[in-house]
This record gives sequence, structure tokens and C-alpha cells, in this order.
Amino acid sequence: MNTSWTVTRLLRDRNAALYLTGVVVSGFGTSALWLVSGVWVKDLTGSDGLAALCAAALWTPTLLGPVLGTLADRVRRKPLLIGVNLGLAGLLLALWTVGSTASVWLLFTVLVLYGAAGVVEDAANSALVAAAVDPALLGDFNGLRMTAREGMKLVAPLTGAALYTAYGGPSVAALDAGTFVLAAGVCALLRVREERPRPATGSWRRGTAEGVRLLWGHPDLRPLVRAGGVTMCLASLGSSLNYAVVDALGHSPAYTGVMYAVQGAGSVAVGLVSGPALRRLGERRFAAYGIALTGIALVARAVPYDAVVLACGAAGGLGLPCVLIAAYTAVQREIPAAALGRATATADTLMFTPNVIGLAVGAALVELVDHRLLLAVFGGALLAIAGSLAQRSASRTAARSPSDANPA
Repeated sequence: MNTSWTVTRLLRDRNAALYLTGVVVSGFGTSALWLVSGVWVKDLTGSDGLAALCAAALWTPTLLGPVLGTLADRVRRKPLLIGVNLGLAGLLLALWTVGSTASVWLLFTVLVLYGAAGVVEDAANSALVAAAVDPALLGDFNGLRMTAREGMKLVAPLTGAALYTAYGGPSVAALDAGTFVLAAGVCALLRVREERPRPATGSWRRGTAEGVRLLWGHPDLRPLVRAGGVTMCLASLGSSLNYAVVDALGHSPAYTGVMYAVQGAGSVAVGLVSGPALRRLGERRFAAYGIALTGIALVARAVPYDAVVLACGAAGGLGLPCVLIAAYTAVQREIPAAALGRATATADTLMFTPNVIGLAVGAALVELVDHRLLLAVFGGALLAIAGSLAQRSASRTAARSPSDANPA
């Protein structure tokens, strides 16, 4: 199927276009605040460690994904999304009182609640998308959502930094609050019929466990999600070596910004072709090819030439999102609607928690081991994962094919 035709068809779908608009709007504010929060804490406290904890505060609620995702299955998703967006807008206004070291605790509290609300929002979004968008276009939609999010990461941090420099942190919080109000308005325009969820018959714990069981017990989803988690861990281990790679090139640490920009451009591009590629290859092979490309890019970054390193950045940006897009699309297609919020949040936890672990472990390893050896090890491990996933895909395809042998 022609990529441009598919994208056009998707954007002509009212619900899909509104969803993507909401992703762009709220993603812009989130990306701006993500950068500024660390700078803000650094300016108030002078502490690099506290500044680095801002990212951890945003990511920590992901650990509670299965629990938080249960909320998205107990109420109607559209009103929940509107309420979460408006709640975040109100929450961010509290940051207007942050102006000294003594009030930094409030900034961290807001960031943790922000991250928790994001987990609930992602779970509800995934479940509502599955009901509002043509199932045949789910892969295209998830790819374009990735393009929208990565595109905002290329432009929003610069805008946030400029706004922070001119008017301070509260102005960026106000910008982000405004984007959430707009996102709530966009969500209100969605035309989707939702049945009221059946009253919960068991405890919250039992409902959470059911979502985990449905995801991890599924023979097609478990390998994808597991591969996604290991891939994110290894990719973050590789990212922790960026400064060593830049040093080998003879550049200043600021050169990492160029590397991230090139990688972001690759991630934007892959979203445009993911739908047709998923239809042609299937989820497992699409994920396996993306992981393999990421592994090759990681190994080749040891070559101390700018052109090679930048090409590897673009290749990694193309390859890394493939397993995430494949996993989310498969979850939306295979999990029953009533449990989709919990399953999506569980997948988030399993795939993104290793990312945090990888960053921490990589930061320690780079001080002890030559970065070229580490790149070879991490890249080789990614290639092994890709090979295993591709082999599973081939075996499953063969098992489903009718036998060529004649009956006796």
C-alpha cells in the first residue's frame, strides 16, 4: 500500500486526526517542561544530582503502570482523558509558587503526579484509539503518533529553553498548562460511543493481576513486549556512552545535541512507513528488523568518523521505535477492550522500566570499560534478540501453514 495514500486516508479520519492533534499539542508542552525542569532545579539549588532526578521523578510512576492502568478500564475513557488533561493544567499552575530552594520539593511532587497522570492518560488513549480508529489503520496511527511525539522533541525543548531564559520557569509551566487545556478541548470533539464499563466485581489488585495475565500469558504479545524491554535497556546502555563517543571524535560535549537531533529525525521518519511495513512484515518481523538495525548502528558508532556516527544516529532513530510500534499495535488488536488500559500500562512498565536501569548501569560501566568494547557487546546482544524474534516469527508462520504432505 502506498505510504502517502495511507497517511492521507488516516488524516481524513476525523477521530484519528483529532487524536494526532492532541498528541502534538500536549507533546509540545510536555517536551518543553521535561528540559526546563532540570534547568530550573539546577538554577535554584546548584545541584547536578537534583537536576538529574527530575527525569527520574517523571519516569518513576511507570513502575506502577499495571495499577494505574486499571483506572482506565473502570470508567469511560473519553471523560477520563478530558478530566486528566484539565487536572494536569490545574496542577501545573502550582509551579507559579516555586521560586526558591525551599520550594523545590513542590516541583518534584508535581513531576511525580505529572508522570502518574501520564501513565493513566496513555492507557486510556490506547484503549480509546482501538475503539475509535479503523483496526486496519492502527499500525499507521501508532507510527504517526510516534512521528508527532518525536517531532515535538525536536522543536519544543528549544522553545521551552528560550521561554525559561526570558521569563523563568513559571512561564513554561503556564505554556504546558495551556496545551493540556487545548488537548482536553480536542478530546471533547471526538465522536466515539463508549458503553459504561461493567461494575468491578473484584478488588483493584485482582483487576490489575488480570491485565498482567492477559498480556504476559499471550503467546504473541509476550515475546514482543519482552524484546521491547530488553531492547530499550540495551539502547539506553548505548546512549550512556554518547559522551565517550563524542570525546573520541574530538568534539565538545555539546556535540551530543547534534547526535540526538539526527536520531530524532530518524524516529520521525519511521513513523511514516510503519503502517505499510507492519502489514507487509507482521509485528514480529517488523520489530526484529528494527532491533537489528539498532544493533548494527550501535556497533558501528565505535568508528571515529563524524559521518559514520551521525549515520548511525539516524539508523538507530529509525530502528529503535519499531519494536515499540509493533508491540502497541499488537496489544491493541489482541487484548479485549475491557482490559486494554491495564494491558497497555503493563506493557509500558515492562518496556520502559529497563530504560531507566540501563541508563544507571551504563553510567557506571563507561568509567570502567572501553566504550568501543561496550558498543560491540550491546550491539551484538541486540542482533541476537533480533535473530531470536525473527526465528520465532518464521517458526510460527510455518506452524500455521498447511502441510504439503499428502494424507496417508
